[in-house]
Amino acid sequence: MQTSVRQLKKDMAPYEKSNARTSILQILNTILPFVVLWYVAYLSLSVSYLLTLAIAVVASGFVVRTFIIFHDCCHQSMFKSKRLNEIVGTFTGILTFFPYYQWKHAHSIHHATSSNLNKRGIGDIWILTVEEYLTSSVWKRIGYRLYRNPFVLFVLGPFYTILIENRFNRKNAKAKERINLYLTNLGIVLLAGLVCWAVGWQAFLMVQLPIFYVSGAAGIWLFYVQHQFEDSYFENEEEWDYVKAAVEGSSYYKLPKLLQWLTGNIGFHHVHHLSPRVPNYYLEEAHKMTPALHKVTTITIASSLQAIRFRLWDESNKRFVGFKEISERVKMKEADSKGVRSLEKKRA
Repeated sequence: MQTSVRQLKKDMAPYEKSNARTSILQILNTILPFVVLWYVAYLSLSVSYLLTLAIAVVASGFVVRTFIIFHDCCHQSMFKSKRLNEIVGTFTGILTFFPYYQWKHAHSIHHATSSNLNKRGIGDIWILTVEEYLTSSVWKRIGYRLYRNPFVLFVLGPFYTILIENRFNRKNAKAKERINLYLTNLGIVLLAGLVCWAVGWQAFLMVQLPIFYVSGAAGIWLFYVQHQFEDSYFENEEEWDYVKAAVEGSSYYKLPKLLQWLTGNIGFHHVHHLSPRVPNYYLEEAHKMTPALHKVTTITIASSLQAIRFRLWDESNKRFVGFKEISERVKMKEADSKGVRSLEKKRA
């Protein structure tokens, strides 16, 4: 394993360098089209709101792409300059409603602890093992079931995560992080206020809300399916391995070329977790040029829909299972237990 680890790190090295020209071009071909689409969506309000919604869906794709730029800035992979990453990251954070330093902190923890059963809870989706779920209180089970419900995750989730959770500083946040969050909140208010002044608050909401929701739901979905697949990788601290967590605990989400472009190649999530310093525009090439990565779990849009039923991690069988499967196991155990007690009574 040590040889393969060294080799994989060596294979990633050529791609861990940002290209300023490519990064600037990506910013331009992402943010400018978004601004144009937003304005066109506004103009379409006088024609048909269905047309507005259709344009908003397309515009939301560019919001996701803007978030990937923000995401790369958090990893210091968009530009060589730390200062430039901070500036662009804060600006794109305002556009996507994400505070740069706060999200960077949580996401760094996610990368350092992904698939580690002993270090869950920061920057990831709430996951319980089968044993933890079965030994939990009734109220905790109910809370977990609600949290893992698709309606809560993908309908309510974007509004809670982006509009509420992202608007407040975490406990023990340092001054720089706190100031950046206040700056982000102020930037959002000023930008929204400016647009409301220009087009009216009703028009602003009619255009912005669908863009906000679709992009937010898409972002949560991408994060969800990239780690929630049946034979994913999860281990306790003593057996956990960073490279295995990256290669076996992150999927290759094979998307149509247009969606791959709009999502900034984040479908090559195994490459990203293996080396977060690889800019998004080099992820595909890094995957193609590294034979050892060709055997990673590959999911498509169709197969990714199955992830909705994956709710609990089964440590004994090393795979995700659903609530229904666990309920059937509990019933079988209870039936076996009753059978044993009945037999013991007859013998007595």
